[in-house]
Formats: sequence, structure tokens, C-alpha cells
Amino acid sequence: MNAKFHLALPCKEIEETKSFYVDIIGASLGRNTGKWLDVNLFGNQLTFTQAGDFKFDFKSYKLEDYILPSFHFGVIVPVDIWGKLYTRLFQMDLEVTTEATFMQSKKGEHLSFLVQDPNGYMLEFKSFKDADEIFAN
Repeated sequence: MNAKFHLALPCKEIEETKSFYVDIIGASLGRNTGKWLDVNLFGNQLTFTQAGDFKFDFKSYKLEDYILPSFHFGVIVPVDIWGKLYTRLFQMDLEVTTEATFMQSKKGEHLSFLVQDPNGYMLEFKSFKDADEIFAN
């Protein structure tokens, strides 16, 4: 089954959020008003609703030698798109974090990096060495 996901999140400032996802990440803008917007993130729908200030604490966990945020979301893309996006964001002097190869030489090996959006959400981009191992045990 090849299903797309929908994720709805509050945001602090709608124009800043739109600028980050459309101008920086390269996602396309969907339906929107002055208070909410839909973003097409690699065929998946993110909906942001302006909610003002909200408290959002990141708790972390350890994977291999890395400390990662427990709450994050992202997309799995082919390695060429992963590389182009990583290079573009790094050249924009954004804080790209945890660029690593996880599970190296094991089932599920993948490249990964995270970047923080204007709302404090951690957005992860992954590229698996073998796409058939995305859900492998």
C-alpha cells in the first residue's frame, strides 16, 4: 500500500512557516488562508494552523552515538534528493544537525539529517541504502 500521510501542527507565525517550507525546503503551497496553510512535502500533506505561542519541550533519546529528539517528523527520499537538499540547507547556513549514517552495515542502514523549522519542530530527511529495508526487522 502506497499511502500518503497528513500531519496537522500548530505554528507560531503563519508567514514565517510558509516561507520556511516553500522558500527554504522547496515544498509547494496548497490551500491556505491567513490563519492556516497546507504544504505538499514530497507528496504528503502538512497542515499548519496559527496558534500563537505554545510550549514545546523536546525530550531526547540515544541512537548509537547520537542524541536525537523524541518528537520529530520527516520524509524518506532517494539519495540524490537527500544530497541536494542537505547541500542547499547547509549552504543557507541553517543549523543542520545530526548528519549521520545510522545502522551502518546493518539491516536498515540510512543517511539522515535534521533541521529545525521556525516553530521548533525537528524535520528529518532520510535516505535508505536499500528501500526494501525501510520497515525490516
